[in-house]
Amino acid sequence: MSGFELLERDGLARLGRLGTPHGVIETPALLPVVHPDPARQSCPAPVLRERFGIRALITSAYITWRTPPLREVAEREGIHKLLGFDGAVMTDSGAFQQHAYGAIEVGPEEILGFQARIGSDIATVLDVFTEPDASHAEAEAALAATAERTRAARSSFPGLLAAPVQGGPFADLRARAAAGASEAGDLLAVGGVVPLLERYRFRELADVLAAVRPSLDPGGAVHLFGTGHPMTFAWAALHGVDLFDSSAYHKFARRGKLMFPDGTVSIDDVREPICRCALCSVTPLDRIAALPPPEREPHLALHNLLVSFEEVARVRQAIRDGTLWELVERRAGAHPALRAGLREATARPGTFLATEPESRRAFREVSSESLARPAVARFLARMRDFVADRPLAREIPPIALTPEYLSRVPARDRSDCPIAWNATTPLGPVPLELTELYPVGPFLGIAEFESPRSPRSPTDVSRALGTRPELDADLDRDWTEAWTERQLRTGLTWQYGRALADRLAPELRGQRSRRTGRLRKLVHGGSPAFVLGDDGVPRPTFRGAELLRANLPGDRARVVAADDAVPFVRHGRSLFSKFVVAADPALVPGSSALVVDGSGELLAVGRLLLAPHEMGRLRRGVAVRVTAHRSGGEDDGSPDPEDRDRGPPE
Repeated sequence: MSGFELLERDGLARLGRLGTPHGVIETPALLPVVHPDPARQSCPAPVLRERFGIRALITSAYITWRTPPLREVAEREGIHKLLGFDGAVMTDSGAFQQHAYGAIEVGPEEILGFQARIGSDIATVLDVFTEPDASHAEAEAALAATAERTRAARSSFPGLLAAPVQGGPFADLRARAAAGASEAGDLLAVGGVVPLLERYRFRELADVLAAVRPSLDPGGAVHLFGTGHPMTFAWAALHGVDLFDSSAYHKFARRGKLMFPDGTVSIDDVREPICRCALCSVTPLDRIAALPPPEREPHLALHNLLVSFEEVARVRQAIRDGTLWELVERRAGAHPALRAGLREATARPGTFLATEPESRRAFREVSSESLARPAVARFLARMRDFVADRPLAREIPPIALTPEYLSRVPARDRSDCPIAWNATTPLGPVPLELTELYPVGPFLGIAEFESPRSPRSPTDVSRALGTRPELDADLDRDWTEAWTERQLRTGLTWQYGRALADRLAPELRGQRSRRTGRLRKLVHGGSPAFVLGDDGVPRPTFRGAELLRANLPGDRARVVAADDAVPFVRHGRSLFSKFVVAADPALVPGSSALVVDGSGELLAVGRLLLAPHEMGRLRRGVAVRVTAHRSGGEDDGSPDPEDRDRGPPE
């Protein structure tokens, strides 16, 4: 069984741990491809371990098998001794050589048995490589053979197994392959894509990943064969890829090429100190360029690896920060083909929406692709439903949604009828009361730094509105309280529906921040029932969760905990995936949910780490991080850093 555990996420991208017999792999991770013959490896495995601290690599079981001296050592002492490496070793099976040379001399059962004998931590099924331009009939026949080999491998191999996902360019076959691999594999290895990567066919690769994504088991780590260039790592992680492998670092070095996240440079063309990494700072590039090719190759390979590992770390940090989309958009500028792949991905927001977080800390506009992110698509779709029966709105220039400005924006006319206002935003006209919600509220865009066109003071707002003769309203009244009530009701409606808002809004009172003027709390009976962060989302405290439980029907906003987990969750411990019985399918990662037992009793309120369809399918890791619980009294909705990830034994 796979030891994969999800720790943090940004959409499909995941920080996780993959347990192996030779240690844990922190994902996303880069597995350098090393030649099994240390004499033919520009960066030997012990050097990689010592200089980069790498915990995993990949080597060829097929080349080891077909080379008698290597085979003899590997079978006698193991693949780790052969390589001089004490971390996790994944072995491939010869499928790529079969693709490159047309045939290999070993069968699927024999090469799998060989991988078992030499102690591979992750063995790979010998699949039938499918060319990107194969016909449907050819791809289906190859898939049938691969599926049969995978089933046979699973029944005979007890260790971690990489199950290939083939199917060529055909969505139906890729989906079928992903489902079959998920039943048998611990590592789900998307194959048949090296030609797409080599030819910069990222648009087609986006189609492949969109086709496999819904059918991949969320409890398995996802490997993408051949993702070797650092400019592709963020893009691949965005699609949920956990592991990359790279032979590009030494292939490019052999050709005198330096790899960077924004492209590739020939060392013979370098005239300036364009790199000051730990290696190039010691030995400048002009001195390396003067060396004979065999002598400069190891330095270039180490440089390429250092840049690659730095980029993986940058991807990991972006996942932690919730800024991976921004990083991908920046990296897409490295090549028009990569930008075309990004556009193809955003054309299918459904690929991402099930795991798209409810909000992030900020929304920064990077390029024209920024407004096509799934978060924008989801917000606009929900907004269209929200305004379907709303009165015709008046347009207002961009304003800061604070009491100083809102105090001069009339909420009702002199006949006491509500006035609907649409604010001008980068996403188009948005109801004024929705403009604190993510992604509009924390939106940081280009227009903000161009010539200002918004009112600069409350007086400017009054003056702008007062020039409209059709506006029959009291412009001298302070409308702050009216807008507070409207925002309160709107936030509840947005999150839980109009019926619940109608029931709860009269019992709640809004409180604004003294410093920023933003709506921050919804108070019930003197205690906070909901708190609002910079994303504008009202999140329940335990008091608020009690109100929701009493007023929300059925399974709305609920996650049901198994009996074994109930005493732990009741005392503030996180709910682990394996102890989830059911969850409201409308929830997404980052949503606040009521954690209840089988009888519906409220145990806690928490924030989702997993999407509902993932809960129970990941055998390790947290599903809901508790932010307030029955035994802990009232709080401000923040998780307890000491207790949030402790629960019943896994």
